[in-house]
Amino acid sequence: MGSITIVGLGPGDYDLISHGAYKLLKEGKNIYFRTKKHPIVENLIKENIEFKSLDYFYEKENDFEKVYDNISKFIMKEARTNDIIYAVPGHPRVAENTVEIIEKYAHNEGIKLNIIPSMSFVDAMFNFLGVDPVHGFKLVDAFKLSKEKIDTNSNLIITQVYDKFIASEVKLNLMDYYNDDEYVYIVKGAGIKDIEEKHKVKLYELDRLDKFDYLTSIYIPKTSKKYYDVFDLEEIMEKLRGENGCSWDKKQTHESLKPYVIEEAYELVEAIEKDDLEEMIEELGDILLQVIFHCQIGKEEGYFDLREVSAKICEKLIYRHPHVFGEENFNEEEFNKKWEELKKEEKGEKTVTESLERIPKHLPSLIKSNKVQKKAALVGFDWDNIDDVYKKIEEEYKEVIDAHRHGNIQYIEEEIGDLLFSIVNLSRFLNIDPEQALNNTTKKFIKRFSFIENSALKTGKKLEEMTLEEMDDLWNKSKKITN
Repeated sequence: MGSITIVGLGPGDYDLISHGAYKLLKEGKNIYFRTKKHPIVENLIKENIEFKSLDYFYEKENDFEKVYDNISKFIMKEARTNDIIYAVPGHPRVAENTVEIIEKYAHNEGIKLNIIPSMSFVDAMFNFLGVDPVHGFKLVDAFKLSKEKIDTNSNLIITQVYDKFIASEVKLNLMDYYNDDEYVYIVKGAGIKDIEEKHKVKLYELDRLDKFDYLTSIYIPKTSKKYYDVFDLEEIMEKLRGENGCSWDKKQTHESLKPYVIEEAYELVEAIEKDDLEEMIEELGDILLQVIFHCQIGKEEGYFDLREVSAKICEKLIYRHPHVFGEENFNEEEFNKKWEELKKEEKGEKTVTESLERIPKHLPSLIKSNKVQKKAALVGFDWDNIDDVYKKIEEEYKEVIDAHRHGNIQYIEEEIGDLLFSIVNLSRFLNIDPEQALNNTTKKFIKRFSFIENSALKTGKKLEEMTLEEMDDLWNKSKKITN
């Protein structure tokens, strides 16, 4: 079994390749270059350094991740029988995907790996720009920018901005974090004499220049934020509960905040029903505030924080979706049953009853009864068809009448509950949300009652002065003009 020595070619200037890298290339054999599209290659050819270029892998695939993986697998195949040298632009450990992949493969197979560095393009870039990296920076691949969390309080370098199309995609992604007129730098050929150049442009102008090639990167200095994010909210809440914070915020507890969680959730539901996007944004923010509030209290008490809460829900979602994150395969109908099974396993529940008892007692009764029935139905405890449901409703209705005739108040309450439970069952069979249905009917009642009251006021009467027949007549009229 052979070994792999990975050599850095530096940023591109012949003077910036390390002595160790140059010496190895000069004396070595079985040399492979990831790409010959590098300014130093012409000089190395003149030095009679023989190598094989792997550029042909780029011609076989359009997906760069597949290209890098195929190159890495090729290098591994060659290293199983020979000692080889693999040369990459810049520093092998700076923004070089193939090195990261090869290192994993080599570790798994027990193949010896050596790294011979040269100056990275990042070093050359900071030198060219006159910026000290001690102030911090983040290095991001242009193709992965959309998946990155951008911190505008840190300097940002974006690599692989090959052409105007990529530059346009980069611009659109950055506009989510920076102001459109924020100044950015297009840096081309950093560290290569007679080639390096920089252009200071406003963000919205980024893709208007014809200055992009494989040696082009983008540099954005740290700046004030365009948008706040959840981490800013966390800092604000910490300050509000800090020594010089707000007296009201400082005295809140998990217990005292309970009503606000429920209230904000209902306000969001109302915004959704009104299809008011601005209000939805505001109400979602209020709910997020409650999450951050509880996390800050948990952090102060030493029990949990936002990171732990986020990790917990991520773990739960991955665990409960094995058909997405695992190898299992099932349809939507099977998913509901599987979801319930996973929840029981997760909670350590042995019986269905434990699952039923886990449903929050503070849920509105219609919602809670609907959940109970659904869970019971998953294990087969359900009516065979809707006709049986109708018969059950008739039965419970007659029992209410019978209880009323006997004047047994406690019995009446029990039978009314049974009747409501049966109505919820019917709603479930018809795929109707009973809570939503009753809310809609209540709203409709208010509209029609408002019509009756306004109609009465127009005639100079109060409702108390009207007969039931008069109000009933107006009610029938209201049904024609309201829904």
